[in-house]
Amino acid sequence: MADHLPPVLLEACVVLGASSEKLSEVYQAINNNGSPERLLLDPEVLHVLAPPFVSRPLAESEAGRPHGKRRRSFLRRKREQPPPAAATPIQGRSEDVSVPIDIDLMALPQLCFPGGLQVTNEQKDEQFHFLVFTDVFGNKTHGVVMQCYRPILEGTSALQNGAGSLTLSKLFSAYSFCVISKYPYFTALKDCLSCLLIQLKTCRLSDMEERVNEFATKLSLVPIPPPGQLHLTFTLCPLTIVLPSREDKDHPAIDLDLHLPFFCFKPQQLLQGLSCLLQEQRVVLFSADWARLTLVAESFLLFLQPLSWQQPYVPVLAKGMLDFLMAPTAFLMGCHLSYFEEVATETDDLVLINIDNGSVSTSCSETLDLPEIPPAAADCFTQRCQTLQIHFDLYQCHHASCTDISEQRAQRRAWQHNLNLDIQRITLELIVNIFRDVSSHLNYEHRVFNSEEFLKTREPSEQLFYKQVLETHIFHSFLRDRLNRKMDNFARMELSTRSEMHRMKAMVEVPRRPTMQVIQARRQSTISGSKMSKRLGMSLPNLGDDQTLSLRRNSMLSRIITPNPALRSPPKPARVFKLPKFPASLSFHSVQGYYSELIQLLSQAIFLVQKEDSMLLARFYYLRGFINTLCLRRLDALGDFQNLYKTDTAIFPTKLVTWLVASLHRDERQQADRRPELKRLILRMKTENEKLSVQPDDHVKKFALPRKHLHQEEFVRCVQECGIVKDVATIHRLFDALTNGQAEQVDPELFRVFYTFWKEAEADAQDFNLPSEVIDHLDNSECVYKLSSCVKTSLGVGKIAMTQKRLILLTVGRQGFLEITKFRDIQEVKIASAPFLLVRVPSLRIKTSGRDEVFEANLKTETELWNLVVKEMWAGRKMADQHKDPQYMTEALTNVLLMDAVMGCLQTQRSIIAASKLAYFDKITHDVPMMVPTTTSETLKHKINPSLDLAEPQTVHVLLYTPGQLTCNDSKSVMNPKLWVALSGGKVVVFDAASWSMLQDCIQVGASQLNCMLGLVQEQVWIGSQDSVIYIIDTHSMSCNKQLTEHRQEVTGLTVDPRDQHSSQQTYSCSCDGTILQWDSASLKVKRQLHLSCDRLSSIQIYDGTLWCCCDDCVVELKKSGTPQRRVELPDDVRSLPTSFSSFIVIPERGQLWTGCADSGELCLWHTNDHRRPSKRISLPGSSGVTCMIRVKNQIWVGCRGRSSVGGQCDGQLRSQVLVIDAESHTVAKELQAHSDSIQTLCSAEDRYVLSGSACRDGKIAIWKVE
Repeated sequence: MADHLPPVLLEACVVLGASSEKLSEVYQAINNNGSPERLLLDPEVLHVLAPPFVSRPLAESEAGRPHGKRRRSFLRRKREQPPPAAATPIQGRSEDVSVPIDIDLMALPQLCFPGGLQVTNEQKDEQFHFLVFTDVFGNKTHGVVMQCYRPILEGTSALQNGAGSLTLSKLFSAYSFCVISKYPYFTALKDCLSCLLIQLKTCRLSDMEERVNEFATKLSLVPIPPPGQLHLTFTLCPLTIVLPSREDKDHPAIDLDLHLPFFCFKPQQLLQGLSCLLQEQRVVLFSADWARLTLVAESFLLFLQPLSWQQPYVPVLAKGMLDFLMAPTAFLMGCHLSYFEEVATETDDLVLINIDNGSVSTSCSETLDLPEIPPAAADCFTQRCQTLQIHFDLYQCHHASCTDISEQRAQRRAWQHNLNLDIQRITLELIVNIFRDVSSHLNYEHRVFNSEEFLKTREPSEQLFYKQVLETHIFHSFLRDRLNRKMDNFARMELSTRSEMHRMKAMVEVPRRPTMQVIQARRQSTISGSKMSKRLGMSLPNLGDDQTLSLRRNSMLSRIITPNPALRSPPKPARVFKLPKFPASLSFHSVQGYYSELIQLLSQAIFLVQKEDSMLLARFYYLRGFINTLCLRRLDALGDFQNLYKTDTAIFPTKLVTWLVASLHRDERQQADRRPELKRLILRMKTENEKLSVQPDDHVKKFALPRKHLHQEEFVRCVQECGIVKDVATIHRLFDALTNGQAEQVDPELFRVFYTFWKEAEADAQDFNLPSEVIDHLDNSECVYKLSSCVKTSLGVGKIAMTQKRLILLTVGRQGFLEITKFRDIQEVKIASAPFLLVRVPSLRIKTSGRDEVFEANLKTETELWNLVVKEMWAGRKMADQHKDPQYMTEALTNVLLMDAVMGCLQTQRSIIAASKLAYFDKITHDVPMMVPTTTSETLKHKINPSLDLAEPQTVHVLLYTPGQLTCNDSKSVMNPKLWVALSGGKVVVFDAASWSMLQDCIQVGASQLNCMLGLVQEQVWIGSQDSVIYIIDTHSMSCNKQLTEHRQEVTGLTVDPRDQHSSQQTYSCSCDGTILQWDSASLKVKRQLHLSCDRLSSIQIYDGTLWCCCDDCVVELKKSGTPQRRVELPDDVRSLPTSFSSFIVIPERGQLWTGCADSGELCLWHTNDHRRPSKRISLPGSSGVTCMIRVKNQIWVGCRGRSSVGGQCDGQLRSQVLVIDAESHTVAKELQAHSDSIQTLCSAEDRYVLSGSACRDGKIAIWKVE
């Protein structure tokens, strides 16, 4: 079936067996010569049944059949290759029968009779087995084969038309019925064939074709459920068949028992098998039961999700196909157990997995000598397996016995579904534990994976395993998904199982060194017998994670004892939709009646759920659009798909809708153009197809040192790729330091030396052995970043060690701990000279507050570097404390390490001058002293950087705080409040507002600037964009699968009545052209449309149920009918200036309207009853314009654009203010300065905090306390 056409259950139904002539010959020979116990014949294809089965009236067949385009005729192909005379045609339909192009009829007979077609002298039980066909593009087709035996009748006429003698012989011949589908519905199709079997047992051979044709026709009427929580059921007498939906469009449906491998293998053998697949070995499965081969193979591949097997895959090999095992490439294949010895002796380097006895070996030995899965992940998996309840009888023993087969099957399905989910969670956790740190070694901007550095973080015993895996196609595909920031189950589990330390470290970019907690864990591990003496080089692109393997193992084992609740939370129960009964007659009009009934049922379901469950609503729209497509109701289908697009874009069938649009007739196209929503959909399809024609960049690079001279731009890219630092401004300073301001490029040899020195410094830090008494005095999070040589100091002889918080002296002899100073306590640092024998040597003097004595160290040649280092750390600490921003300290720390590396690689007289170019914060504090005002310091609680994972700061366009209860409507677990941050380019970052740690580093919402955000009670965040679309993010899945496209221009405002807290909130949106839409937030439908005539509509708000609109030239209050009630114009004195209203606040209880203008440094206070002129003007000191305002308690918080003379400049950047106005006295209560660029947005966190976000020269978020 073509990819763009609607998906149905049946691709083809094929009947296979021996030809009637051959059976006649065998019958005659056996009657003459005696009956053998077992005779093998060559099987042939007898019938091929493929959609469409129903002939459409000639007048309606203009646009092609809805099920698929015409394919090669099976009969014509058989004429080109003359078949045996027994190939029975389907009477009267020779030109309608077509063979799907991706079904290989030449190989199918062998696969349907893998052990050969038998003629026996006794009736045998029917048998089932399963097939998977893979084309050259990796697309899979699935088959379920039922093999049954029928008696051979005397005479040939009975085989052809039912006439002649009906005398039964004692011979039985095997027939196979193979149902082929694009979708892996193994259990459902087996149930279908079981229903067919009942009919075949009671019908004559001559009636078999008609029964099979009727059976195939019914299956061709069954649609495939869309991805999500909606299963389909249908009745095929006597059973009710269930088609489970797939989780999402990237995952296959799971319709098999995933616990079967746990019956066959112990956890150790399961891990061995998965390890072989991850290393892309040549793997062969063996079993005496053909059915087990595919079921176990499919289970193994599902266990690897989200990694996808990329190599040849043939789970069932017939005897004539054993030469496939000689293929030199990796593969996964399955053979009958009787071929085990032959395969083992005739082939080399195969991994042989015996399903029947649960063994894993190689063709060279009885044991498996391949690298194993890392022990920590394997131990976790083994313990999880022990918790699985894989015996249905144990589960059922306390329940009453079922007297109804349908009820019993339903109970079994529910149990199996839950067990499958448990197994998927366990195997996903295994994959997460194996590849948890891969993302820490990726550079997203340049699509680089630093494999060498990743390997250095692995245990020596694990490195061979990872070396093998890192070179595989399966891992390469996995890397592409990680670099594309794919938010799949792997990414969600990896995020949810991060340790709290990892979350907090991710808030700042910290160069990697082992913390005291890691060192302690390492020593405990060493005491218990685990050797951890390797050197770990861990400076990688994402510098936020400084955990080593020791800590990971510790936390992983703790999760086994107390599993993360995220792994145990039950999924939402799936909804089941029952298809109507199949029509008694399968004529064209009967089938159309069946489809009409189905459409009616779907319409009823849509009506019932449209205000309750938008996810379920989307699935019903999908199905109804699909059925309308089958009926050639093209416009109705497009209407359904338009509703689907705004409800859930994740399942939108782009290819199908594109095909629908292309197939519209002229009159249909004219009708579509008269319907605005269809016209928009058609235009969107054209745009989407143009985007699809541009291939995305999916390449993955491995980091390699440069081989040619690097100009500044190339140097930036190379430093980011190797993971030393990401900040562009810092890299520019490093470039100046290495070139010393003279050359315009960096020599590749110099870069290699610099890189080597950096890595060696990291490795030395990993191996440094601190005494226990020293570790006891340091905080768990402290790391040693620099260590001096042994020097004489005023506190004794020893080594000076630097952490991110302090300087300490490690005394020689009896190793001890002496604190020299904390960086925040330093008063003065200078270079002096100290007598040493007959000469004076340079020394470093540090004066600390609260101490009379001055610390002095004779650092000799190291003095100048340590002077730079200590001053930079001191300056960084001062700025971090003043601005409540820990990133200043981590940036200073990075500068210090870069200085050290520059000094080490240059080693010239001018190297200290080069290193001083990196002393950024020390230079800032001397050149432009930035004293934070007392009011600011007292009010500022914290600062966070939403652009931490990006190369350069981004503008914070919008902030939205959502309280915890917003995300836990139907959840028993407590969800923390969240802070949603809209950055440039459609990026959304999410913080945990309880700890201010980053939850989600990037949700991509279109590609344009985001203007407004709104949180709703239905677990949704609405975001208005410059591209005229309202994007809707699901707060549980953190995915954006809904879009509202009714606006024609840039969406500038969103609001909801705060008094409206029920599930169907009345939500309003506006666009710059003056359009205002009222939405039903549950059904996502427009209830009302208003239009306001104005220059530019920039925002809307609701006060006491009244809608207020802010335009460039006026602020308007609208009546409920949508007509203006009050209009406040720009004041006369600014009307002639190029300015506009930028924000407003209404205080209804006081009858006040506060307005601010973009280019005016004052607020205007109006009385709502007298709006001709402002009653009062409030001057805003130091402000050149107002950007935003919010009301918090009895205060008005105003975000301003600063003047260059206010607060000085920082590195050439203007400083801006947040002003707090007392709403009663109308005076400025506070002037707060924390940003070096204009304030872009303000938001309130439950009236306890106010958060301000600034433009890209600053790009940070300040968190202020509200008094």
